[in-house]
Amino acid sequence: MREDKKTIIVFSNDMDKVMAAFVIATGAAAMGDEVTMFFTFWGLNVLRDAKKKVQGKSFLEKMFGAMMPKGVEKLPLSKMNFLGIGPKLMKYMMKKKNVMMLPEMIKQAQELGIKMVACSMSMDVMGIKKEELIDGVEIGGVATYLGEASEAGVNLFI
Repeated sequence: MREDKKTIIVFSNDMDKVMAAFVIATGAAAMGDEVTMFFTFWGLNVLRDAKKKVQGKSFLEKMFGAMMPKGVEKLPLSKMNFLGIGPKLMKYMMKKKNVMMLPEMIKQAQELGIKMVACSMSMDVMGIKKEELIDGVEIGGVATYLGEASEAGVNLFI
């Protein structure tokens, strides 16, 4: 076990929870720790690139994809979502208080060398293709996560 290694499972696609995950991850990486973020189920929506279009999806995969937020700009809040007004208010307050927005947090995480892994099984179940993910994301299964987690001093589930 290494005290300088951290893993974070990102299960949620709630904006506030995803922000917490990236704040912790980038903070740890800035302190010199090795960080792996494993995105599974709803957390995969964080990694979807809103600009990318993917061909060859089945009808059910297309429907599933249409019902989920595509990218960080579309994420709901876990509380006080108010039909989408809540995230707009949160972003307004963040900007006013000079708090980094999620797209910038993701870019910073990549620059800090944080490993972002998309769960292959969840991708299959939810009809998400590698081609629709942001650049720099690795694909891995539960064994990938468990291999990282078994060496880490801190493992978080968000």
